[in-house]
Amino acid sequence: MEIESSSKLTTTTWEGYVDWRNKPALINRHGGLVAASFVLGVEVLENLAYLANASNLVMYLSEYMHFSPSNSANSVTNFMGTSFLLALLGGFLSDAFFTAYQIYLISAVIEFLGLVILTIQARSTSLKPQKCNLTNMACEQVEGAQAAMLFIGLYLVALGVGGIKGSLPPHGAEQFDGETPQGRKQRSTFFNYFVFCLSCGGLIAVTFVVWVEDNKGWQWGFGISTLAILLSIPLFLAGSPFYRNKIPRGSPLTTISKVIIAAVLNSCASRNSGSAIASLGSSPSTIPVLLSQEDGETTNIKYVESIEIPSKSLRFLNRAVVRNPAVCGALKCSVQEVEEVKIVMKILPIFACTIMLNCCLAQLSTFSVQQAATMNTNFGKLKVPPASLPIFPVLFIMILAPIFDYFIIPFARRVTKTEMGITHLQRIGIGLFLSIVAMAIAALVEIKRKRVATDSGLLDSAKPLPITFFWIAFQYLFLGSADLFTLAGLLEFCFSEAPFSMRSLATSLSWASLAIGYYLSSVIVSIVNSVTGNSKHHPWLSGRNLNHFHLERFYWLMCILSALNFIHYLYWATKYKYRSVSCSK
Repeated sequence: MEIESSSKLTTTTWEGYVDWRNKPALINRHGGLVAASFVLGVEVLENLAYLANASNLVMYLSEYMHFSPSNSANSVTNFMGTSFLLALLGGFLSDAFFTAYQIYLISAVIEFLGLVILTIQARSTSLKPQKCNLTNMACEQVEGAQAAMLFIGLYLVALGVGGIKGSLPPHGAEQFDGETPQGRKQRSTFFNYFVFCLSCGGLIAVTFVVWVEDNKGWQWGFGISTLAILLSIPLFLAGSPFYRNKIPRGSPLTTISKVIIAAVLNSCASRNSGSAIASLGSSPSTIPVLLSQEDGETTNIKYVESIEIPSKSLRFLNRAVVRNPAVCGALKCSVQEVEEVKIVMKILPIFACTIMLNCCLAQLSTFSVQQAATMNTNFGKLKVPPASLPIFPVLFIMILAPIFDYFIIPFARRVTKTEMGITHLQRIGIGLFLSIVAMAIAALVEIKRKRVATDSGLLDSAKPLPITFFWIAFQYLFLGSADLFTLAGLLEFCFSEAPFSMRSLATSLSWASLAIGYYLSSVIVSIVNSVTGNSKHHPWLSGRNLNHFHLERFYWLMCILSALNFIHYLYWATKYKYRSVSCSK
């Protein structure tokens, strides 16, 4: 039915949103919990497809592709880091040129093609290197066309995963109206359950699919991942009639670059002309604007009344608003553009403070697994593989997420008498504090483990120690809780605080933090071994086996670094001022 008047149009459609047919999205038809529920279902399948391979990929590369332990570990780290960093590309494209709806579909197809390539290679003997010679244990690492096929498949998957991570969370969050208290509460619930569904997919991946890969063959493991991502596409499409899709508004990076360059050039121009523009933004009613005379030969500073005044924070960027003959054309900046860039600049320190937490999380897939491998992993008559230990934080997140949403948040709202109950920055801070506790517990558990190894005379033995692997579960539980608080809090914080035109890119910072944290973990390990290896003692993280490592010292170091990072975070969090609701668009 055709809309008859412009007034009716504004009351029945979502401003800035379209449906899947590129028509204006209707308020009573598009968005809401029903639309978001399709996104949550898709996230279960998407994370299952990704983690099913990433969690056990090091075994595939070492046993079937004959990579050395160090090369296989580095390859997995590079693959996972690249996947999460490419989320920035997915977020950028979702803001700039395409809708998040379109980016998800394109990315899912790309990941599907990558998994098909990996499945075909795992199934065909001719596409893998020959088995090791059992006589002399000679193994040739995959090379040539076989290696090319492997890496093409892996990095197509990485590209697809990056696009999905950068588009799916903001697409789900866009289904709620951030202008109303009810919409903001529903959006907060969405982010909690997004992490919950992410964990559901991870639970299936690290249990059932890992078992299939180890016992039935990797072609079946890759096949399950391929089927999962394939099924996610029609499930996502089924929600098309309900989605509201944010209209892309051009490159956010262009706006950021333009404001910064204009501010620098205007600053230089003002100094060269002897002008003082330091007071820009300090006046409550006027801003200085450089205007050129008609003959173009001289330039005078005139104070003119302005409807929009730049804020007083980050005053240097206010210089971008100044009009100068030397800075014109494409570099003309509006007050709105300057304020949007300021918001992004204020988000960056918060983002940077979460990197250390993700560096701690990286230990769960490295040293923590190796610790568990030296311990008694029997659970009754069941022998638990160390690679399945991530089930502890995954299960804890799945239990804690509903409790947090249904009990903790309502209680906090009653106590604080505020809409949010617990703010985004408080949630992130709780996660960062829990990471400190987790690293302290990890150090204490390692001290106990080595004491048992010494007392039982198994310090130089490869036999399992008479201590249950459940001791390791404590550090998993605390880091899992930290991940829930920080990831959900950071996703919601970046989405809510970012300018309307930069939401997807800002939300992608959460995944970029994870990638940088993994890379930083490798850097810290290398630095620790380099520094401690220069003394008369052995490097902390080397030896005949894990019992000869000084892993407890490394954990104490991580605890101290996390504490310093937490203090750094408190500085920025206490200075941060939330945007008003009216600025959400």
